[in-house]
Amino acid sequence: MLNNVLITFALLFVFPFSLVYAQNISMALKAGTLGVGLEAEKTFSDSFGGRVGINYFTYDYDGTKDDIDYNLDLNLLSVSALLDWHPFQGSFRISGGALYNGNDIDMDAKTAATYQIGDTTYTSANIGNLTGNVDFNDIAPYLGIGWDTTFGKSKKFGFLFELGAIYQGTPKVDLSISGPLSGNQALQNDLQAEEDSLQEDLDNFEYYPVLAVGFNYRY
Repeated sequence: MLNNVLITFALLFVFPFSLVYAQNISMALKAGTLGVGLEAEKTFSDSFGGRVGINYFTYDYDGTKDDIDYNLDLNLLSVSALLDWHPFQGSFRISGGALYNGNDIDMDAKTAATYQIGDTTYTSANIGNLTGNVDFNDIAPYLGIGWDTTFGKSKKFGFLFELGAIYQGTPKVDLSISGPLSGNQALQNDLQAEEDSLQEDLDNFEYYPVLAVGFNYRY
């Protein structure tokens, strides 16, 4: 978590302002499926540019799986490094690169008298707290298209649009309990079965859609 905070600080405060006096630099504010983002872009030629950025967002919601009610915390944090190709030397671009993918979901089962885990019913006294985490690959390749209306033009303010996808791999589910049966092998087997069931439901999330709009200012 500390590393994530340091990366966030560097990209939000240090890196962008170090580029202010460089030529062919734009700064952008975006919002989309990866969260709210801040991005710096450097133009290398009439057809190519490169970008680094950070996206962040959190969202709390409720969900039910196998008759267990969960409080779910969606945490979106990603750091991107992308190369843009403008084949027509204009606004349209084709982008590729990779993201540091810190996106995950924290799970906390709501208090109940009993929990059905695997094929067994356990009391809350034996389970204690039932928590979990859904995680993805740390590095996620990205491919997409987009538009930057200031690229190759003299105007300062422009509009951005991004459409693509990242490959984040098969989600990894981890469940744990804090109660007196935490070391029980039968319960651990039931937890594994519950993890497998959750993971099967999430297998279609290997690819995460990216859609974003925003505004930028070109120096």
